[in-house]
Amino acid sequence: MIYDIITIGGATRDISFFTDEGILIDNHRDVLRQKLLAFEYGAKLKVDNFYNLFGGGAANAAVNFANSGFKTACLARVGEDGNGRDIINNLRERGVSIKMTRLDNKASTGVSFILVTNSGERIIFTNRSANNDLVIRAEEIRAIRQTKNLYIASLSGNWQAVLRSVFKNSSARIAWNPGVSQYQAGLKKLSPFLKKTDVFCVNKDEAIELVLSDARYSNKKPAFLNKIENLLLALYEFGPRLVLITSGKDGADVYDGQSFYHQDVLKEKKRVDITGVGDAFNSSFVAALALTDGDIKKSLYAGAKNTAAKIAYFGAQNGLLDLRKIVK
Repeated sequence: MIYDIITIGGATRDISFFTDEGILIDNHRDVLRQKLLAFEYGAKLKVDNFYNLFGGGAANAAVNFANSGFKTACLARVGEDGNGRDIINNLRERGVSIKMTRLDNKASTGVSFILVTNSGERIIFTNRSANNDLVIRAEEIRAIRQTKNLYIASLSGNWQAVLRSVFKNSSARIAWNPGVSQYQAGLKKLSPFLKKTDVFCVNKDEAIELVLSDARYSNKKPAFLNKIENLLLALYEFGPRLVLITSGKDGADVYDGQSFYHQDVLKEKKRVDITGVGDAFNSSFVAALALTDGDIKKSLYAGAKNTAAKIAYFGAQNGLLDLRKIVK
């Protein structure tokens, strides 16, 4: 089967729990940890609610693409357990092909524990587990060679081998939203892949960490690193066609080598849970680019609109809009 898009990366069981016991602390002296959430040491804290939901960058993006009419497959690995089967059933029910969502009989399904505050902000504790064992097999390579678009989410385990296999065998438009293992590796190791990337998506904190990994910027002050234009320019130097940086309540910015584009956050009807907003924004931007033949302004707006809708619902995959209705 030829797909419109294949998403590659993680699929997890998300266990979200909500509490108002935390205290937000400003920590601007540390550019990589500018806000901290603190709890009383040794205390027993009440949890207001908890939910068993679904997540993972590849799964979240796949659901979003399928919801907007794209023939979508999710290339991921889950454990041969109850959580894994639930994830596969959820993807199937949401219109995502599961032919490349593999069961692993040696590892359990990845799980994320998501602490959500009463303002909707969250901290994620994640165990990658089966996601670490993701490999690209001959069957997947054949599909990758035929697809029109690829969306690469957070990878773990032998992620460099996965990237080499994907980039070597694809002539598709590639969007890439790296994970912790990638941006901690630094720009030098990512550079060969960035040169073949069409849309490179990171949040501001990830962008800062990546830029600091380059010797030319390692001694830059917070004033330089907190300026989005500087981050966009620094990342663009490494080869991607478009660089997208999301900055929470400060919106999102794109640089295409000629112009800077900005999109403000759109006011949401209700703020319940921001889990998955990065995945929602990035995949919405990529989907809208395909739907509008590359219109960056419309694509940024689509990302903001879909994110504002998702925030009113619990979980990373709920509340998403049909982007075809937004960009028409």
